[in-house]
Amino acid sequence: MAQNTQESEMDRPQLYLVTPPEIELSRFPIELAKVLDAHETACLRLSLATTDEDRIMRAADACREVAHARDVPIVISEHALLVERLGLDGVHLGDGARRVRKTRDDLGADAIVGAYCAASRHDGMNAGEVGADYVSFGPAGATPLGDGTRAEQDLFAWWSQMIEVPVVAEGALDEDTIRALTPVTDFFAIGEEIWRTEDPAATLARLLSAMDA
Repeated sequence: MAQNTQESEMDRPQLYLVTPPEIELSRFPIELAKVLDAHETACLRLSLATTDEDRIMRAADACREVAHARDVPIVISEHALLVERLGLDGVHLGDGARRVRKTRDDLGADAIVGAYCAASRHDGMNAGEVGADYVSFGPAGATPLGDGTRAEQDLFAWWSQMIEVPVVAEGALDEDTIRALTPVTDFFAIGEEIWRTEDPAATLARLLSAMDA
């Protein structure tokens, strides 16, 4: 991933693209290529609902080819054991700091290791201390899923002032949420917000435009 927002160009958060949970291999790589060609992307996360290893491997191969052709690193959700095998750049762990240290030891210093920490400042700090390259908080927007807990603006504001580890905002992002978090996050992780629309690249452009509003 990249430097903290404060050190990046124009202090503008970068795009961290997330795949949909279900991928149609005859169509999605084309859609993905269109989005990556239209929008500068810091990282791509392969985040599939399936646990079928064959389906994961075929999806990873297709997405890696598209991403690496555009110099975009690709990480996979959860499946750290598949990173080296599939030629990926790292892993995104969904359970806070619990597996970060071991995963870092297993994958080495060059791999990307990210940690989703829900709305827990404590988990985020622990993840950063044991080797996470970035910490992700969410859901940042309003969603009926989960227990209703949100990662609020003040969490990102505190983190960006106090912690050097880059921070990612994700989950139910809309234009208002993106506008509010633009000054205090390093990345926006966007996926489901765009893939179900008719023109994902155009939907993404609309969402990202809120950063300049």
